[in-house]
Amino acid sequence: MDWKNENVLVTGGGGFLGRKIIEDLVGLNCASIRSIGRKPQPGLEKMGVEVLCGDIQDLSFVMKACESRSLVIHTAALAGVWGRGEDFYGINVIGTQNIIESSKKQGACTLVYTSSPSVAYSGNTENADESAPYPKKYLAYYPETKAIAERAVLKANSANFATVAIRPHLIWGPGDPHLLPRVIERARKGKLSQVGDGKNLVDMTYIDNASSAHIAAAETLRTSQKANGKAYFVSDGKPVLLWDWINNLLKELGIPPANRKISYRSAYAAGFLIEFLYKGIPFPGEPYMTRFVAGQLAFSHYFNISAARNDLGYKTKVSPDEALKRTIEYLKKHN
Repeated sequence: MDWKNENVLVTGGGGFLGRKIIEDLVGLNCASIRSIGRKPQPGLEKMGVEVLCGDIQDLSFVMKACESRSLVIHTAALAGVWGRGEDFYGINVIGTQNIIESSKKQGACTLVYTSSPSVAYSGNTENADESAPYPKKYLAYYPETKAIAERAVLKANSANFATVAIRPHLIWGPGDPHLLPRVIERARKGKLSQVGDGKNLVDMTYIDNASSAHIAAAETLRTSQKANGKAYFVSDGKPVLLWDWINNLLKELGIPPANRKISYRSAYAAGFLIEFLYKGIPFPGEPYMTRFVAGQLAFSHYFNISAARNDLGYKTKVSPDEALKRTIEYLKKHN
């Protein structure tokens, strides 16, 4: 694939994943790169990226953003374990529908969509592949709306419009604004408790690897049809014992480990009660425990990435050990 002929649109370019994808695209010398997001991104503009500010729920804005684009990489989403259902639906579903419609009408022939393994998560999940079905019921709006959007993206695939969905699991690394900062903050306050028996295996996806998966997917759609209309799990390729991994990270940062333990049943019951209270009283922020979070912290959830390796030629650019080393160095420097 000759990236020098590609005019790329990246949604959510100011986000953790979107920015890394743009940095990698700049290195590939694309013809042009455009980013859309809610806020100005002067850092991207310094890299020669065209930045448009707007809301992906606004069809006219998205239609303008998709003008003269040959490839769209759609990473923008509302993530989180709590919030209003209409907000998640508006951004994750309506926004994605606008991206699909605008891409097709404006002549983009390729769409790479950032999905989530949570669309196929239904409790303890060990080495699941893409044949795993969508659950009949979800415990949070985020995976529910991401599943609706993923289905729409895959259904939109056609002879003239190639689509693919990438499901990176727990993206982490230097500059991560969500996953690690929350864990570290709770640990520093002495509020981090191990949920479950601590034997649960969980996949992680280092930021460089997540970005490379999206670029590999775009290249595959351009050079063959084997990935068209399909979804792919991606990760670092080696699940970790979640609580050992967390406590090792905390130890390296000089923070006491999570010594307190709570059973899954107790955490689930607490989550149920807290969700009930949050629905009745508009507390600020996200609840510290929900039914969905209880399962994520207590159960195994790791996936078979053979399909991504075989179809997309996906490879982990950075090994888990090197990824952890880089991340610890970053956290020590910035915290």
